[in-house]
Amino acid sequence: MNADAFETYESNVRRYCRSFPAVFTKALGATIWDESGKPHIDFIVGSGALNYGHNNPAIIAPAIEYMVGDNILLSLDMSTAAKRDFIEAFVESILVPRGLSYKIQFPGPTGTNANEAALALARKYTGRSSVMAFTNSYHGMSLGSLAVSGSASTRELGGVARHDVIRVPYDGYANQAFDSASYIDCVLSDPGSGIEKPAAIILEPIQAEGGMNTASAAWLTEIQRICRKHGIVFIVDDIQAGSGRTGDFFSFEFAKIEPDIVTLSKSLSGSGSPLSIVLIRPDLDVWKPGEHSGTFRGNNFAFVTAGAMCKMWSDLGFTAGVEETAVKLQAHLDRLVAKFPKSIEQKRGRGLMAGLKCSSSAAVSRVHDVAFENGLLIESSGPDRDVIKILPPITITDDELDHGIAVLDQALQEQDNV
Repeated sequence: MNADAFETYESNVRRYCRSFPAVFTKALGATIWDESGKPHIDFIVGSGALNYGHNNPAIIAPAIEYMVGDNILLSLDMSTAAKRDFIEAFVESILVPRGLSYKIQFPGPTGTNANEAALALARKYTGRSSVMAFTNSYHGMSLGSLAVSGSASTRELGGVARHDVIRVPYDGYANQAFDSASYIDCVLSDPGSGIEKPAAIILEPIQAEGGMNTASAAWLTEIQRICRKHGIVFIVDDIQAGSGRTGDFFSFEFAKIEPDIVTLSKSLSGSGSPLSIVLIRPDLDVWKPGEHSGTFRGNNFAFVTAGAMCKMWSDLGFTAGVEETAVKLQAHLDRLVAKFPKSIEQKRGRGLMAGLKCSSSAAVSRVHDVAFENGLLIESSGPDRDVIKILPPITITDDELDHGIAVLDQALQEQDNV
């Protein structure tokens, strides 16, 4: 492997290439090949940015057709045919079948751009400055998103103080008996609590980077009720858990809630091309023209691939296949938990967004290394990096899934024998 260019010229900040010392050249579905020709099953898929697999033909074919014409690629927030097609597909295939009604804002192309816009809008709408955020949360790498993220190492980045954030326990944070929703309601209702009413509460239904912590339907429903009671904007960050990752398009569908604002990015384009949107309850859309901006909010290539992705959700065969794959993955993980009690403490996550809480970060590191040697890409999460994060494409074939799990099984067996 020739890595001279990376080691000589690329910044020390690089991370994934250190975990996976190979030069990759091509990918299809759930498989990615390095330049020696060795295949690897991909259980990372761009940290959830490739839910539909690498180079999904249903998504890439219309993009290729678009690219070979003299079509617009960057349009700021001007109206284009590609943007109109995406909006119509998103409304017809995603929002209407779920009984949801939102305005769509196109901020910059990344998830943190969407979260920054959501937080700014909530503050503008309410006239309040503070935001309530949760333990072990992660919302992005720009300053506003860093401020509401939970990890100490993450929050320390940027070198400036972060004010106006109220940190509260996530569902099950202290222990399963502690009702954090009731605590939040209590301190917001008590004028003597010292906690001011925030502009917004922002949360992830599944905390991917925080350790695959999963909120219950009852807790999410109660947080929404509290927001309604106190006049607080309820923001759901569905950047990693959304766009089909849990088996439903939105990760909060199972709880039958309707957040005031939803942020989407990562797999929204279906292709890995940057795209993010902010879904806004219509009466909250108090932006003035041009008040929030971003040069790359008009990525028309991504509009084309995102539109193709949305249409897949109108195919009952596709949605049934995703549900079946989620059931199969969960059954595989249940078997691993039962087989390796020495190494695995708990299964976490939901649907095709799964995690295995292990006995230590060292155990996860050993499993990671053995898995990579045998052709499987996995990563860790959680504040102590002791959770194996499992994110296969939601379109993964049975053979690819079985093979990936078999490699993981072997790696866990070697760890158990240490």
